Amino acid sequence: SSSQCHLNTDPSPMDYLAIAVALVVVTASSVAIHLLARVRRTQPGNLPPGSLGLPVIGQSLGLLRAMRGDGGSRWIQDRIDRYGPVSKLSLFGKPTVLLAGPAANKFLFFSGALSTRQPRSVQRILGEKSILDLHGADHRRVRGALLEFLRPDMLKAYVGRIDGEVRRHLEENWAGRATVTVLPLMKRLTFDIISALLFGLERGAVRDALAGDFVRMIEGMWAVPVNLPFTAFSRSLKASGRARRVLQGITLEKKKASQAEEEQGNGKASRNSDLITCLLGLTDGHGERLLTDEEIVDNAMVALIAGHDTSSILMTFMVRHLANDDATLAAMVQGKARGDCQEQR
Repeated sequence: SSSQCHLNTDPSPMDYLAIAVALVVVTASSVAIHLLARVRRTQPGNLPPGSLGLPVIGQSLGLLRAMRGDGGSRWIQDRIDRYGPVSKLSLFGKPTVLLAGPAANKFLFFSGALSTRQPRSVQRILGEKSILDLHGADHRRVRGALLEFLRPDMLKAYVGRIDGEVRRHLEENWAGRATVTVLPLMKRLTFDIISALLFGLERGAVRDALAGDFVRMIEGMWAVPVNLPFTAFSRSLKASGRARRVLQGITLEKKKASQAEEEQGNGKASRNSDLITCLLGLTDGHGERLLTDEEIVDNAMVALIAGHDTSSILMTFMVRHLANDDATLAAMVQGKARGDCQEQR
């Protein structure tokens, strides 16, 4: 009998698997080599020490955790201890450089060699025409306009309005109560004072609604910038839109009032009343307005946020210190009593 040998030349499933694995390995290696070569070509050799962390995420989650736990200062100090006063990191999807110390601050604000820019998420909340994102001539123009509102002679005019807000606040929230939670009250007091001085916004439903939107805006600035329903960032963007419409309405009303005063020959009558009115009245050497409506609204948003937490936290610690230091409190009360006696005389 003759024997026959049949050779099966069809590839088996194992052969297909081996080919697929080989293709994946070759493709992945090629991509990795290309990316490494590209990074080496484009990355400068004089970057500061530090790490950019994971793509997109970077050090954002660590910073957010520290901020929620009131450990932001410790988080920054740990980086300084590890990398020095200048280091690189990644926050909110953007490469970032951390500068610390008096020399770094002087270099940043006075050398003109760097132009600062906020993360895109913060821009979407505060606007793109704020002083935080301007540089060069535009930055000097807006900074000069804001400093006009903060002249010493103008600050003296604000004392009476601040005193009125503080007295009403104490009567409504402190008088007759055995205990108070200071920080939330200081935050609302600071917001009320800023609203009155910056926007000329009196007490009422509009100010209360703006206060709620302001809280949501702050929460979104320290949240993961993902614009999905029910996220803090999404709520912040919506609150920012509502707050911006309020400020746009106030700006329009004050512009009409200013134009009416100019027609009557009283153009300077209300210039010092609030920030928006002051900025609307500023002109350059040719008589043209120094700031546009958009710039006024964006910088009013920044001014509202910039002065809020710093002032409210400082006043909270001041009250805490007085509550725990009887000698200082007694000296303060005695000094006020002497002042009242001198006024009566």
